[in-house]
Amino acid sequence: MRFFEPIFLLGILLIPLAGLFYWWSIARKKALLARFGDMPLIMRAASGISFARQAGKAVMLLVAILFLSLAAAKPQLGTHMEMVKQEGIDVMIAIDVSKSMDALDVKPGPISRLDKAKQELRSIINPDQLRGDRIGLVPFAGSAFIQCPLTVDYTAARMFLDIIDSDIIPVPGTAIGEAIRTGVKGFSKEERKHKVLILLTDGEDHGTDPLGAADEARKEGVRVYTIGIGSIEGEPIPIFNKRGERVGFKKDEEGNVVVSKMDETTLEKIALATGGKYYRATPSELELDKIVTDISKMEKKEIKGSLLLQYDDRYQWPLIFAMLFIIWEVFVSERIKPRKQSTVTA
Repeated sequence: MRFFEPIFLLGILLIPLAGLFYWWSIARKKALLARFGDMPLIMRAASGISFARQAGKAVMLLVAILFLSLAAAKPQLGTHMEMVKQEGIDVMIAIDVSKSMDALDVKPGPISRLDKAKQELRSIINPDQLRGDRIGLVPFAGSAFIQCPLTVDYTAARMFLDIIDSDIIPVPGTAIGEAIRTGVKGFSKEERKHKVLILLTDGEDHGTDPLGAADEARKEGVRVYTIGIGSIEGEPIPIFNKRGERVGFKKDEEGNVVVSKMDETTLEKIALATGGKYYRATPSELELDKIVTDISKMEKKEIKGSLLLQYDDRYQWPLIFAMLFIIWEVFVSERIKPRKQSTVTA
């Protein structure tokens, strides 16, 4: 025996509270009647009053509350195997983890570009948004790798996302082209549709031909959506020590502070080349809602079905008993028929 919604078992705690209320109510009625004189005489004079019946009706309602709480908690007993099939598309997410993503130019906050990217992804990696779509993760800096292969296990995907930081890839730089090519490798080669790549980055690339990679993705049937994170004006790249304290800013060979600027033009061209769209990251994260809306309109494919263990619901029985006790309580009267007094004739 297990309960699918055990939180509703807390309703059982209402039973002693309701019982105390009924006891207080009946005791108060007795106390009020006792003010008029001797209680046994009053009870004989008060035709039809039955505190026993009132207590009995209260017990019926308390039992009904018990069964209603059990029914709401959805008891499950017994199991069966069931083939569950899902429809959706494949979504690979490439997230920039280069040092430029540590720049603190995201408002409000300020927060780092990488924290903003992870924040946006947390809102999309859930069943309410993707609804059966498979999802994978590709972090990239100077190189890229598939950290989380395509899966419908959103909990696992979020766990992989949580451990991403700007130190996860030791190779410096930003290889957007390699990120796109690595993401494309994560899709099935046999299909030419049902495939989306979401790219979150500040757009800076170090000679990896992102537009050529976008053209390759288009030929493989991959639609690329790009989200630009950061400011066009640019922001210095902070340097942190092992304790997470900022100790300065990144400098070039000549000793000048490096300013990282978001490259919207490249990101727009990548999206345009594949039939996708470019969005700039916003505090409201409406860009993700728009991407999810586009994805939901795409033709779905049948994700591989899986044989799952399903529990049998047994909430019907406590619900039936609850209804029976409620109906019983309604038809039981609080009063009893007064006994007919026999008359003796001389």
